[in-house]
Amino acid sequence: MATGLSGDTKVGDWFDHPQGGPVLRAMLAENGQSEAVMKPVRRFAMKRLIKLSKGQFTQEIIDELVAKAEAYVPDAAATGGANVTTASGGVAGGSGEARGPAGDVDEVELPEWEEAITAGRFTGKTLIITGAGSGIGRATASRVAREGGRVIAVDVNATGLDEFADEHKDLDVVAVRADITSQNDVDRVVAAAGDTIDGLANIAGIMDKMAGLVAVTDDVWDRVMAVNVTGMMRLTRAVLPAMIAARQGSIVNIASEAGLRGSAAGVAYTASKHAVVGLTKSTAFIYGPSGVRVNAVAPGPVATGIEGTFSDPVAGERIMLAMSVLPALAEPEALAASITFLLSDDGVNLNGVILPSDGGWSAV
Repeated sequence: MATGLSGDTKVGDWFDHPQGGPVLRAMLAENGQSEAVMKPVRRFAMKRLIKLSKGQFTQEIIDELVAKAEAYVPDAAATGGANVTTASGGVAGGSGEARGPAGDVDEVELPEWEEAITAGRFTGKTLIITGAGSGIGRATASRVAREGGRVIAVDVNATGLDEFADEHKDLDVVAVRADITSQNDVDRVVAAAGDTIDGLANIAGIMDKMAGLVAVTDDVWDRVMAVNVTGMMRLTRAVLPAMIAARQGSIVNIASEAGLRGSAAGVAYTASKHAVVGLTKSTAFIYGPSGVRVNAVAPGPVATGIEGTFSDPVAGERIMLAMSVLPALAEPEALAASITFLLSDDGVNLNGVILPSDGGWSAV
């Protein structure tokens, strides 16, 4: 039976379809997941998940879902009413999300945002950007380079870093493979930048397997703190003297919604991002009179290469409940727009700000 479903069909419309919905939910169930994990991407076309998943979700999977949906025959009697179509075109029962009084799931459809480059915004400036091999760091480094800046692109992942440098070989990019938890590597990064450092974006970070305090291991705690806090502190400490001497400079740290609430991640990541908020505010207060601006961006749900596995069922259940109110997933370029705004002279009057770039999640 022809369904009209394809890779161009939005994820939400797949779920609301009497044939596509059951097939998609069955696929998720086979992987131990429910429809709730797809809420942030409901407004995206199914084929966009290929890019967002870094290739884990493929065109072949979409083709298989289309074929299964076309072969699927809704049978309310055989499924206990799980496939009964509602008046709004949705599927009642099953594992679907709760609907409001009007039976609607999604908010008003919004146009997709498109990146707009501001030519010359960083011309003549040197900026260090960590985590440049993937995700938000890569998008930020790319935007700064395309807007005229000299980028010192830093990442521990040599493959991702080499790919980034190759994609921007016609621009002013210096790739430095470095582990920011190593003081020697931090020194190499600063040396590569030279005497003048106009900006620093501390974007490199790792997750914590979503474990609560009872379940978190010392290894996970120590590693998360080393990367997310100590490494950031060391690199910031290393660039500050040059900025203070020049009486100008902009530092942007990546905090998180987990730095503003307790329900967005495990205990190690949450504690690390609260520490980033404190580091940001203290540094902004102390060195603001020296001409250095220090701010942070607190992302909400973003499609990045950062791993977010659940190793703790107790914490996982609680966190998934909180994630039921997540806004739509943002792509890294949207976060890069917020970060580069603060890095640039456009953020001239902002210091010590923790900017939620989260689609409104912090307003919930």
